[in-house]
Amino acid sequence: MKALVNFFGIEMSAGPSFWTRMGIKTSFGIGIGTSAVLWSLGSFAQLAPNATPYEKIEAFVAQVAQTHPETTKTIVIGDSDSGRPIVGLKIGNGPLKNLVVATHHGNEYGSTEVAKAVAESLAAQPIEGQTIYVIPVLNIGGYNRGRREESANGRNWDPNRNYPGPCATEGPFTLKSTKALADFVDREGIVSSATLHTAYPAVLYPWGISSRDLTTAYDAIFIKLAELATAVSGYEFGNSTEVLYAADGTFEDYAYWKHGIWSLLYELGESMSPSQSQIAEMIRVNVPGIRETLVQSQPARAVDHSFTGRCDVFANSLDRHDE
Repeated sequence: MKALVNFFGIEMSAGPSFWTRMGIKTSFGIGIGTSAVLWSLGSFAQLAPNATPYEKIEAFVAQVAQTHPETTKTIVIGDSDSGRPIVGLKIGNGPLKNLVVATHHGNEYGSTEVAKAVAESLAAQPIEGQTIYVIPVLNIGGYNRGRREESANGRNWDPNRNYPGPCATEGPFTLKSTKALADFVDREGIVSSATLHTAYPAVLYPWGISSRDLTTAYDAIFIKLAELATAVSGYEFGNSTEVLYAADGTFEDYAYWKHGIWSLLYELGESMSPSQSQIAEMIRVNVPGIRETLVQSQPARAVDHSFTGRCDVFANSLDRHDE
């Protein structure tokens, strides 16, 4: 049985011998990928020699849908300030709707590759009773330039500080991409979300805002989900503020605060510039956990999701904008 390897916009079929040469122990039964080769070296013949990184993402999305027409469709969630539409995949047709979104920060290409591997895994083996949307790249302009921020109206903005929140924000919604994603989760009734970033090996949950009041009414559920997410990776987990630092205006806190969405933030790997072997390892240890949290996701949104604590202005000043 072969698994899919994603290397810098190229997806290659790799069997057990490949993973052995890479020094990686494999477990092909839990969702890294199966026999379908979604993106081969030959596929580059269909792209112009000067194709942008995002044009390769568009081609990948189209190819996944073409390879798995019975389970997968292409979608557009809205426009971006780059002038290109934000594309993704709709996988499955169940009533429970969940989301995987990567590359809020354009330089975090490792998260893009993990999202692509998740999409291939789900397209080959959909989760019964669910429709899962996978958005490999939200920040198109930043991804094409290898830059964290996204540009709009003559300024650079951090997309994952651009959402409303209970304490503060650097927006809100000064970017078309963040507004498009917010409208999409509202319109589709998303129940659970996984946002993929790099690079600090951790899985995080609300609250991650500038406050000392960090508990939610559902910490026990978030801890269980985080345990599932990190069963293979062994990553650290906890609320965002305690594990990393306070960050206001993030999607994860917005989704939970506004809608009661069960939001997890995956900080993948240990490098902002991962090598091919590091990307392969990020895929190996994270795709099974992402799948399992979706399999065991909550059947409905949280009810008691308001923030009733106090905000701490000083904590906001500790935001390093590097994760």
